[in-house]
Formats: sequence, C-alpha cells, structure tokens
Amino acid sequence: MSECTHDCSTCSANCGSKNKEPESLLEPQNKLSNIKHVIGVVSGKGGVGKSLVTSALAVAMQRKDYKTAVLDADITGPSIPKMFGLPTNSVEGSEDGMFPVKTKTGIETMSVNLLVNDATVPVVWRGPVIAGMVKQFWTDVIWNDVDYMFVDMPPGTGDVALTVFQSLPIEGIVIVTSPQDLVTMIVDKAVNMAKMMNIPVLGFVENYSYIKCPHCDEKISVFGESKIDKIAEERGLKVLDKLPIDPTVAALCDKGSVELISNDFLANAAEEIEKQFTK
Repeated sequence: MSECTHDCSTCSANCGSKNKEPESLLEPQNKLSNIKHVIGVVSGKGGVGKSLVTSALAVAMQRKDYKTAVLDADITGPSIPKMFGLPTNSVEGSEDGMFPVKTKTGIETMSVNLLVNDATVPVVWRGPVIAGMVKQFWTDVIWNDVDYMFVDMPPGTGDVALTVFQSLPIEGIVIVTSPQDLVTMIVDKAVNMAKMMNIPVLGFVENYSYIKCPHCDEKISVFGESKIDKIAEERGLKVLDKLPIDPTVAALCDKGSVELISNDFLANAAEEIEKQFTK
C-alpha cells in the first residue's frame, strides 16, 4: 500500500478518512434557549451605521409581534447597550447560564458592555479570546423563545466574522452600505465572504442615502448619487431599504431611545425579511 498523501481528491482508496463527513463547527445553543432564525448584519467597513440597522431591525420586527433579540458580536466596539439605554454590569445568571438584558419593549440583548462596570474601558483582547466571547454569547446565554435574532457583526471580514459564520446557525445576512465610490469593492468583499461560507445574502440596506429638505421635501444626495440599485441588480440581490440622514434618529440613539424611532424606519426591510422566512 502506498503512503497516504492526505489528498483524498487524488486517492482511489476507500478508507475511513475519505468517507468521513466534514465536521460541523456549529456551537450548540443553550439548552434552555429556543431561537428560530439568526440573521447577521454586516458591513465591509466601519462607520456606515451597522449597529443602528441591527437595532432598528430588531425594533421593526418586534413591532410586527415577533420576539426579537440582539447579540452584539462587535466585542471591541459595542454599541447596542447605548442604543437601547441599557446600564453596564446588568447581566444576571444562574447555574444554567446568563440571562439576556431586556430592553423597554422586551427585546433580549447581550453585549460585552452589559458585563463591565465602565463602558469606556477598551477591550484589549486578542482574536481567539474575542471569538470565544462571541461563542459564549450563543452557548452560555439563556435566550428563551426568540423568533428573530440579529447579530451585530464587527466591520470587515476578519476573525470574528468567520467565527460567527462558522459557529452560529446564520440563515442569512443583511449588508449595510453607504453611497460612496468605494462601496462596490466593499460590498463585493462582504458578498464574496458570504458565498464562501454558503450563507445567503438577504439584501442591502443603504444608510446615509439622502437628506430631505425641511422646506420642500426634496431628496438631496449628500454623498453622491446612490449606486446600490445597480450593484444589487448586477449581483441578483435585493435592496431592502434606503435610509436618510436624519438628525432625529441620531438624537434618539444618543439618548438610548432607538425604540422610539418612527414606525416606518426600516419597515420595508422588516417586511422583506419576514417574506423570505415565511415562504
């Protein structure tokens, strides 16, 4: 018998290694959790409003009478507690795991800033430790009954994004973009990573798409004309929503009152996501 080269594609032997199914890297959810759908919210770069979209999607789906949750996987730049006005060091637990912190409207959340005493202290951890924390937010948190969990991912296509895609049962991602010349390259990075991981792209949300004139309601493209419709069409994907630059929304987020955003904010995206999961 010839020596094994460990390259099954060129080997004619019918051995155990060749017939072995690839091992799943998915982590089990907590035994007391019951999560139906997990959706990742990603961006190819920072500063495009990914955490706003994550929070607002949870709010929009909660308004449609679904039980929603937000897992804040952006360990080094957590924004979710601030968006919802949740205090630091507010997580409690039992021998079965940690309990998520509920917002005013009942959205379950977990973030590293809910575990610390001071939200301004930086998380200076290496990649494997950060990835381990994300896994713990899935395995060690008792998420109860959740219809839609939205995972706020860190920007880019690095270590934590890979951990989330491999460890959590992500059923689809929403890609957050902005109307800038770099957007095509940045979007393609996120789309191609999703393809590599065999995760469907549910569609795009374009933030900072325009601003409305307070006098005549004309839409002004502050960052240039949007290219997202063409980009989506060329890739066979959908534009879920286009969000304006709105100082009112920014003020609500700063006050921890993202749940008070008007009812039509991301309503189109929520409706489209609902359709895709209730076919």
